[in-house]
Amino acid sequence: MANSGNMGNVYDLGELRRLVDDLGAVPPQDRAEILSGLTAGAEGCDCPDCGTETLTFPPVALAGETDLAAAVPSVPLVRDARRLAEWTGTREVTQERLLPVEEARAAVAALGLPVSAERLAAARSASELPVLHLLWVVAVNTGLLRITGTAASPGPLSHAEPSSPREAMEFWDGVVMDVLDRADEGLTGSRVVDDHLAEMLATMYSVSAGIAETTLAKGIMQSHEVACEAPAEEMLRLSAELPGELAEALDLLAYCGLIEGVAAGRPRLTPLGLWAVRQDLLREGHDAPTVDEVAVFADLSARDLVTAILTGAAAPSAVSVWLERRAPAAAARELIEVGRAGTPGQRATVSTIMEELGPEAEEPVRQALGEPAMWRYAASWLHVRDLPAPALSAGDSTWVAVDTLASLLFTVEGPEELTGFDLFTPQDELARLVEEMPSVDHPDKIAVLEMLAANHADRSIAKAARKAAMRARSGAIG
Repeated sequence: MANSGNMGNVYDLGELRRLVDDLGAVPPQDRAEILSGLTAGAEGCDCPDCGTETLTFPPVALAGETDLAAAVPSVPLVRDARRLAEWTGTREVTQERLLPVEEARAAVAALGLPVSAERLAAARSASELPVLHLLWVVAVNTGLLRITGTAASPGPLSHAEPSSPREAMEFWDGVVMDVLDRADEGLTGSRVVDDHLAEMLATMYSVSAGIAETTLAKGIMQSHEVACEAPAEEMLRLSAELPGELAEALDLLAYCGLIEGVAAGRPRLTPLGLWAVRQDLLREGHDAPTVDEVAVFADLSARDLVTAILTGAAAPSAVSVWLERRAPAAAARELIEVGRAGTPGQRATVSTIMEELGPEAEEPVRQALGEPAMWRYAASWLHVRDLPAPALSAGDSTWVAVDTLASLLFTVEGPEELTGFDLFTPQDELARLVEEMPSVDHPDKIAVLEMLAANHADRSIAKAARKAAMRARSGAIG
């Protein structure tokens, strides 16, 4: 997001598609239990091992651009930023391009900002008055104020209204980016909330009905403990302090126009907040479609859907809308037919889609146990759901691993563009697999070994793959 360095996980965001479906199927009182089980590692707390990933979010229904644009001026933050610009007019600023502290105190009083008398008196700089400082940053960065040298004056947008809804939304986008970027320096007054702000908003984006404050606090606590290895004494302190800090943070986000429902104890994104969070997710390269964008995929056949995903014409988010149009058993039957006679790439895509299906799809999956190319996937699907299924041997697991690697042969980029094989880590797992491949009865094992030999960056893996390919060819001839 705008504060992309803090895009950690309150919950395992890779599970959010399932999360949304689960939350829609259970009573509200049970949602906290579902959410509490989805904690995972994150990158939000400056942990050295935290990384980034491309996430798929559920489709959302956005309000119309005209309606959204009309709502921007009524956002308290926007309204007060304009009032601050009008109050400032033309006056001197400090070398830090801020109001002198005495004038900053006067601005707080004139605008009626919620700053305590103690904090107001203790401030040595305008930057120590958080709400005023946020308004100042927004006013300057959006063009409501202009700073030239040590003088502030009305900016190009100080008296001008946006000429179109699109221009109004570009203004709003800039406002939100300024807000989220402040998390690096301290936006909400809570270091932990600031560290997890982006992920918290992403979670709200995925659960449109809202999330209880207690559930948000619990998620932040679990993520902080797991991802940052917080010691017990810190967790004890947070358990006492975080609920109050989160409440204050949510009030600030409501002031900024991003969330609503705080008074009811179930915050959710406003229509403007939904739009803005989606913009940030898209900037970060995540899959965050609208309902209209994925509706076109709902009526495709399973074969056409799989082809669209493999060719990049459809993002993973198209899967949820496709499944919504079909009974689970019917969807499974269509998908299995594609995988039964398909390529490894098609089977891999089919398997991924079928992970979204519940036990209601058991009958067609059980029937797939008789299909040579699909039975191992079917058995695994049944095992994961604690349903009776034949046991998978070590050789079967190797077959599935080879099939998974073979799917890389069918990517849009082609194997020659692959720079890493992170499907199997650590590397000794892949090395073991390479040694076992020649004895596996998989039609693409030689092609997979040749792909590894030609493209793997680890020379020892590439060399082992070349030798294994020679053994596999000898075995095929013999």
